Amino acid sequence: MTTGSLGLRSSGSYGSLQQQLFQNSSSPIQTTPPIPRKPPKLFKEKEGLFLWICKFAPRKNVGMLLLCVVSAAAFLWVLYVGKGEVAAEQSNRMFAPETVHKYIFRGIESIQKNNVGQSASTVQPPPPPLPPSPPVYFKGYTLPPGNLCEGFTLPPPPADKKRTGPRPCPVCYLPVEQAIALMPDAPSFSPGVSNLTYIHEENQSKTEFGGSDFGGYPSLIQRNDSYDIRESMSVHCGFVRGIRPGHQTGFDIDDSDLLEMESCQGVVVASAIFGAFDLIRQPKNTSEYAKKNVCFYMFVDEQTETFLRNSSELNSSMRIGLWRIVVVHNLPYDDPRRNGKVNVRSDVKFESSSNFPPKWRLLHSRSCSRQSEQALGHFCYLSKKEKSEQVPKLLLHRLFPNAHYSLWIDGKLELVVDPYQILERFLWRKNASFAISRHYKRFDVFVEAEANKAAAKFDNASIDFQVEFYKKEGLTPYSRVKLPITSDVPEGCVIIREHIPISNLFTCLWFNEVDRFTPRDQISFAIVRNKIMSKTNWTVNMFLDCERRNFVIQGYHRDILGRLTPPRASIIVHPPPPVILETRHTSPFVPTSTVITTPIKKIPTKRGRERKSKRHRKVIAGNKDPNFN
Repeated sequence: MTTGSLGLRSSGSYGSLQQQLFQNSSSPIQTTPPIPRKPPKLFKEKEGLFLWICKFAPRKNVGMLLLCVVSAAAFLWVLYVGKGEVAAEQSNRMFAPETVHKYIFRGIESIQKNNVGQSASTVQPPPPPLPPSPPVYFKGYTLPPGNLCEGFTLPPPPADKKRTGPRPCPVCYLPVEQAIALMPDAPSFSPGVSNLTYIHEENQSKTEFGGSDFGGYPSLIQRNDSYDIRESMSVHCGFVRGIRPGHQTGFDIDDSDLLEMESCQGVVVASAIFGAFDLIRQPKNTSEYAKKNVCFYMFVDEQTETFLRNSSELNSSMRIGLWRIVVVHNLPYDDPRRNGKVNVRSDVKFESSSNFPPKWRLLHSRSCSRQSEQALGHFCYLSKKEKSEQVPKLLLHRLFPNAHYSLWIDGKLELVVDPYQILERFLWRKNASFAISRHYKRFDVFVEAEANKAAAKFDNASIDFQVEFYKKEGLTPYSRVKLPITSDVPEGCVIIREHIPISNLFTCLWFNEVDRFTPRDQISFAIVRNKIMSKTNWTVNMFLDCERRNFVIQGYHRDILGRLTPPRASIIVHPPPPVILETRHTSPFVPTSTVITTPIKKIPTKRGRERKSKRHRKVIAGNKDPNFN
């Protein structure tokens, strides 16, 4: 049988494989011809469905139904395709490089957290910075129950009719150790202002009235703006020229002293003597802790330095007892035009300078020239002294920028209580940042102004102008309506304060009023305090004047001590010697005779010398109040 009879194709056809197998086989294989394939059943069903649709589609109802079915199918298909694209997008994002890196980094982090103890070489990323903690402020304290000072009240004044003037009264201080332990470790809250800067002016131009080269010449608009309390403020506060306070600004201080003053970071006690007007008085009852940690500074001018060196009190150490002596050069108010002027009233006649009353001040009538200085002695220096003393008195926060607390005392005062006890009693216990004593007698600014004019403290016209200016700004006489404000007139010889922005602002504005108007700071105190209190809840602790006299003792000025006559030596009157009557004895052999003796006169006793009559007291002429200055 041949391949052609078998129906197989030759080579090159689909049956070539079968032909090779047939040729290679040893026995013939009988194959059957291929069976033709039947069309699939599904194709037949689709063909029948298509014919059925073509047959019934021309009918109206069936056509509409078919159209709805096709539309629904197309809508579902679109939804299906869109969902697939979103899933594909998400899968692409999931497997994007940055996503893969993030998941890998998280996996590494989790592995590192789980294997902290196993792998010491694993480097962890730094933790995020913590948010800043809120500032901490001192909020005061209450004394523990049972403390003697908790319920302390002032006893009634002693009934001594012979002493009617001001006197000290008892004050309850804590022991020094307890006062130091209660010292705050955080500053007090400064209401209204938290950031205070100071104006620096090299080129100054005088506007309106008042001012000086040292304090600047702020306009009235700038003055009103300084009383608009804000969180961040910039005001005039002396030292408007130069790089830093005390360096080419007026009131110049040596650099070595400035460095030591800047290093004082705790409590500073300061005073000043200009014109050798007072004697240096050493603090008493000061603890060893205060001697080591409190900065005691005494500011003097060149004239006072010369006097101290000539009296052998000052040597190269620049220390006298606890006081560190700081010499001030180039006093800001050394210009005679800024000094007081003398105005001798026509109804008062003085033959020489020694006849001037001690309390006479220089007024605004005649210039205090060199000739008048020679004629009037130290009186031409008084107004300059008052102006210059206001610099350390009110601007200690500028001279000691790093100090936290300060205690100012006038040069005529002697400190007799530890500074920490004073701070605890009048600041920390009261939760106050500024404390000053009231005037012992006057509470009203208008009464104080009249007293200043009567005592010739300054030119009457200048005082009247200042008071009228304050009247227009709303200053009213003091009355009980102003309570809890207890007085409008302070006794400015002692100032206790904490150096925070609000108290620094108060003393800056107070100094600006003294620089613009008269140097009588008691007149300008109330207007500055009232303006600040109207914008904030800041208050001033005005304690009693008798409490002030408890921790400072007031002495006489040096010139007054020189004029005081030394006390006379008391004359001791001895009683007369007793009279001895001698009797003559006659001999028995001699006849007796009558002896006439001279009668002894009886010395009359003066009973009036033993008791002093109240009606014949010696009254010293002049002002009876030694504290009015």
